[in-house]
Amino acid sequence: MAFTPADRLAAARRSLQAAGARDREGWVGLFADGGHVEDPVGSRPHRGAGQIARFYDTFIGPRQITFHPVVDIVADATVIRDLELQVAMGAVTMRIPAYLRYVVTPELRIAELQAYWELPRMVAQFLRAGLAALPAGLQLSRALLRNQGPTGAMGFAEGFRGAGRPGKRLITGLLDELCAGNEVAVRRRLARDTTVHAGESGPLAVSQLIELCAGAQWDKLVASGYSLAAGLRSERGRAVLIADLTPKPLTVSRLRYFAA
Repeated sequence: MAFTPADRLAAARRSLQAAGARDREGWVGLFADGGHVEDPVGSRPHRGAGQIARFYDTFIGPRQITFHPVVDIVADATVIRDLELQVAMGAVTMRIPAYLRYVVTPELRIAELQAYWELPRMVAQFLRAGLAALPAGLQLSRALLRNQGPTGAMGFAEGFRGAGRPGKRLITGLLDELCAGNEVAVRRRLARDTTVHAGESGPLAVSQLIELCAGAQWDKLVASGYSLAAGLRSERGRAVLIADLTPKPLTVSRLRYFAA
């Protein structure tokens, strides 16, 4: 049976529906054998049903999570969801700008789930609640050590590392120049070996990317690990650009353009 883009989008949407309903078995069962979760991008991935179940027990089950979608994009087997997460942890409720990337198998199972959101920004938002955040923080710490162990806790903490402000400055400039259609300035921002794709792997020339972005407006730049994602709005509709960076020196290694 040939599945449509709508079928793949429905498969991705079931992930958030199960998480919001706190359906542990249903959520874990959406993943393909060998599937993995990287949440946030930059932290150590959780691979296979056992690790994915422990991820659920640590980060999803104890929370009340509400999702506010902005736009969904399907590009072949990949689904990109631009949304805001509303996460209630005890007395503290946080709103977290995010992009979710799903890779859906031909059997409509999830092979990859990557969540682009800013861990340092979320922690800062959490700490601003002061003493009200203390019980929830202690609960999360206990759950992290109980379900993930010290190694898993360190893997989660890897999400604090990333491109940070220098990466945001680099990609902010790139987005401004792409939207302005300034090809000379865009090429100066890119390395000689930067690869550019339409979707996951469709080859795209830099000039073609500029043509797609020229006249657009960008918003919601999210830095997660050494990857950054931003939304684009134009007469063509909505799009999401994901930039992957290399740290030393800080350069753009890959750009992926996903359009609705």
